[in-house]
Amino acid sequence: MNTPLDRLKNLTSKISGYEVARKENLGILRTLYTLLKIDDKVECFDDIFLFKAINLSGISLKEEEVGKAKEGKYLQILAILYDKKASIKSKNISLGYFGRVEAVEKKLRENIVEFVLRWRFEKSFKTLEHYHDMIKYIKRDI
Repeated sequence: MNTPLDRLKNLTSKISGYEVARKENLGILRTLYTLLKIDDKVECFDDIFLFKAINLSGISLKEEEVGKAKEGKYLQILAILYDKKASIKSKNISLGYFGRVEAVEKKLRENIVEFVLRWRFEKSFKTLEHYHDMIKYIKRDI
C-alpha cells in the first residue's frame, strides 16, 4: 500500500531528478549556444529565454520524426519575440541560418535540434516558475 511517506519519497525523488536534469541541460544548452554562434545574435545567454518560442525550419521536431531533414528546405533557427506594446505584436528573429538542409553536415543538424529541444525544456521550467509566482497574487474566498 502507498503510504503518505512513500508518496512523499517518490515526489521528492522526482523533483530532485528534474533539478539534476535541469542543471545538466543548462550546461549543455550554454555550450550549444556558443557552438552554434547564437551568442553572435544574442550576447547574454539568459536573454534567449526572453523569446516566447524557438522553432526550426528545414528539420522536423515532431516526436515521430524528430531530426528528419525536409529536403529542399533551408535550415534556420527562428526565435519569436513578443512585444505587447508594439503595433505588430510578434516578430521573428533569425538566430542562425545554415543554408539548404541537405548540405548541412549531420552533426551540425543534430546540434541544432538538440539546442531547440534543450531550450524548450528549460523554457518550460521558467514558465512553470512564472505561473507558480503568479498564483501567489490570487486570493481565494472559496
